[in-house]
Amino acid sequence: MARYTGPKTKIARKFGEAIFGDDKSFEKRNYPPGQHGNNRRRGKKSEYAVQLMEKQKAKYTYGILERQFRNMFEKATRAQGITGEVLLQLCESRLDNVVYRMGIAPSRRAARQLVSHRHLTVNGELVNIPSYQLKAGDVVGVREKSKSLTAIQDSLANSSSVYEWITFNNETKQGTYVSVPARVQIPENINEQFIVELYSK
Repeated sequence: MARYTGPKTKIARKFGEAIFGDDKSFEKRNYPPGQHGNNRRRGKKSEYAVQLMEKQKAKYTYGILERQFRNMFEKATRAQGITGEVLLQLCESRLDNVVYRMGIAPSRRAARQLVSHRHLTVNGELVNIPSYQLKAGDVVGVREKSKSLTAIQDSLANSSSVYEWITFNNETKQGTYVSVPARVQIPENINEQFIVELYSK
């Protein structure tokens, strides 16, 4: 599947923020890439450009491709609630995202790889689909054979994030997706209203 695997710092510089987490390279050059990246007199962006940028940022942040993201938006429009908020909740409910939030993986890209390589279970069953949508109450765990993986142990040892809508037990290496997060509980700096406006045209 065609997924961006190039330099993460270049993408972070494009959006002007470290969307993939701590990035020392980004801190050194936090202006857009390219020949005119550091030129402060760049023209004002059009409304469409701002909306498109926000959609691209969301897609890169969660590691979702265009068709999949569009499908999620369609699903969000059919659901009850505020479309933009529901869209972000769907992104947060993905198995790869929850694995990352639990601290089992240091990034969403690493979480996606762990899921694809069959290291995770949902309610005791092996699931290797990163986009698998979790429901409130689902239990995510590291399969028995994978608990000793250095990558997982290192990630858990360095993880300090705590989210009200997720619980995790370091002993059993199991966590529960307690509830769908409210917008205020989602830390990503994304203006979902711009995305809704873009797709609604």
